[in-house]
Amino acid sequence: MPPASRFTYLGPEGTFTEAALRTLPETATRELTPMVSVPAALDAVRNGEAAAAFVPIENSVEGGVTATLDELAGGRPLMIYREVLLPIAFALLARPGTTLEGIKTVTGHPVAQPQVRRWVADNLPYALWESAASNADGARLVQEGRYDAAFAGEFAAATYGLEPLVTDIHDADNAATRFVLVGRPARPAAPTGSDKTSVVFWLRDDHPGALLEVLQEFASRGVNMMRIESRPTGEGIGRYCFSVDCEGHLQDRRVGDVLMGLKRACEQVRYLGSYPRADGGRSGERPGTTDAEFMEAADWLARCLDGRG
Repeated sequence: MPPASRFTYLGPEGTFTEAALRTLPETATRELTPMVSVPAALDAVRNGEAAAAFVPIENSVEGGVTATLDELAGGRPLMIYREVLLPIAFALLARPGTTLEGIKTVTGHPVAQPQVRRWVADNLPYALWESAASNADGARLVQEGRYDAAFAGEFAAATYGLEPLVTDIHDADNAATRFVLVGRPARPAAPTGSDKTSVVFWLRDDHPGALLEVLQEFASRGVNMMRIESRPTGEGIGRYCFSVDCEGHLQDRRVGDVLMGLKRACEQVRYLGSYPRADGGRSGERPGTTDAEFMEAADWLARCLDGRG
């Protein structure tokens, strides 16, 4: 298929990423290509080899997926178009005939470990954990005999000829992972009334209250931040950029005004997109922050300038 019909995703086959991707209706007409890493999936989009990449960005237990956050902050710009929330529960997959007592080594993605740590301590206290590139890759390594068992989605068992010894494993109830569909920059889709906007910003200089000054750009306009994370820039100790999700759409006056404020206050700002919220929640509008009130304030200022205030 041509690149326009191809979506890449964090592979191999049988990952939670693939399971989440297949919930999107458009995948029925796309070639889905697994990649060995998040950077590889995103670079295929940058290089014109795929129309979009589907990657994990946030977990409700472990927080941000650093590989995705760093890739979106660096390199040629990309843009988020969709998000998917997938409830996460793990199965302990092993080769046929394996018993729980016989498991001495286990594997899984590093983000999986904090989600099953207590279960492992209670049920496999002497098992050695080693990380895999993905949960499905862990299942493949078990299939090859390199580990006794892997924590992965139960749906991966058939793909790798394994059996689920235990299912529905999770230390935290309601655990979920958020995934994003990422493409090359273009005009964002029209607002839906239930939207989210993502940006990355770099402070101009380090001084007392520097971050507070930037956060006030959101607070003073009544824009709720849904997530903020700092990531090192690689330029030395103490040098960070900040990844933010906020409620609303770029076309909302209050959100657009925030981004203009960030552009004035920050060394650099990277817009990552405005897209529908997967949870369907609507953005709360505080008094004085609606588009109509922004327009009324602008009209009042114009009258003042004309001597009609």
